Amino acid sequence: DRSEIGTDPRLLIETLMKELSQAATRATKLEAQFVEKSRELDVIRESLSQSEERARTDTLTGLPNRRALEEFFRNAQAQAMEQDQPLSVFLIDIDHFKQFNDKFGHGVGDQVLRLVGKALRDRVREYDLAARYGGEELIAVLPGADLDICKAAAERLRGALAECKITRRSTGEALPGITVSIGVGQFQFGETMEDLIDRCDRALYQAKKRGRNCIVTERELEPERAVG
Repeated sequence: DRSEIGTDPRLLIETLMKELSQAATRATKLEAQFVEKSRELDVIRESLSQSEERARTDTLTGLPNRRALEEFFRNAQAQAMEQDQPLSVFLIDIDHFKQFNDKFGHGVGDQVLRLVGKALRDRVREYDLAARYGGEELIAVLPGADLDICKAAAERLRGALAECKITRRSTGEALPGITVSIGVGQFQFGETMEDLIDRCDRALYQAKKRGRNCIVTERELEPERAVG
């Protein structure tokens, strides 16, 4: 009875307490639903993040792939032009890579690629990029480094690999040594990544002609093929 509730404080309090309890129960359910939805969103975000990372990573070497390279270079290129800082690249080709596949199988060839990829990653700075360019070619992008600094970094890698002794795990037999040929170039204001890598590639070709296991910079390109 409404008049009874209105005149009896105890009934009024009981009614209010019941309503508050119901409201609290609804709030608890809503909070639980919110927490559950938040967890679901976190799982989705994590899954998307992992998918994005996989899309930017070379599955064989674990290095960034061409897509990641292009994105990194665009940012480094913009920074180099804005801050008038050097930016250099060295392009690596594993010498006689075909013989590892032909004589010992693709499994050994893959191991060689992984080994060179790890050696490269370990010998560039934290803010540089070591990536797989394609096939048996790897690449390093060094923001803030001029041609001489970049050549020195490339030489550290070349020397370390030339001294490396490898054996076949399954048989223990000694495998041919790993050597690399490297072409080095420095970014020129306004050019594209393709322009710079083409110059590195021509320097790399010169290194191959010189007998492999060496480094050639863009300064050493044959006059008729020099850029600029």
